[in-house]
Amino acid sequence: QVQFVESGGGLTQPGGSLRLSCWVSKSPLSFYGMAWYRQAPGKQHEFVASIADDYSTRYDDDVKGRFTISRDDAKNTIYLQMDSLQPEDTGRYYCNTVPKTDWGPGTQVTVSS
Repeated sequence: QVQFVESGGGLTQPGGSLRLSCWVSKSPLSFYGMAWYRQAPGKQHEFVASIADDYSTRYDDDVKGRFTISRDDAKNTIYLQMDSLQPEDTGRYYCNTVPKTDWGPGTQVTVSS
């Protein structure tokens, strides 16, 4: 069973930045595509960004140009750099493999003035 440990969330003002990290127990991580998802209260998980084993990336239109996904396979970790955060980015952020497996605990991101 794969384990995910997400971190880096917090409270920030609109226009602020946060960098999320996710350690993944699956090894070698380089074999797998990875993705970030988020879940707002009362809503389903929604796709945010993904990075393939060849390092190609894909983003939801709502975050394109503001968020950057990256990976460090030597550390079994993926990252999500989030800039120009807006209140609508508020939610719990989760990483997962592609295709998805069980969810980890996630990390809360709150954007509010």
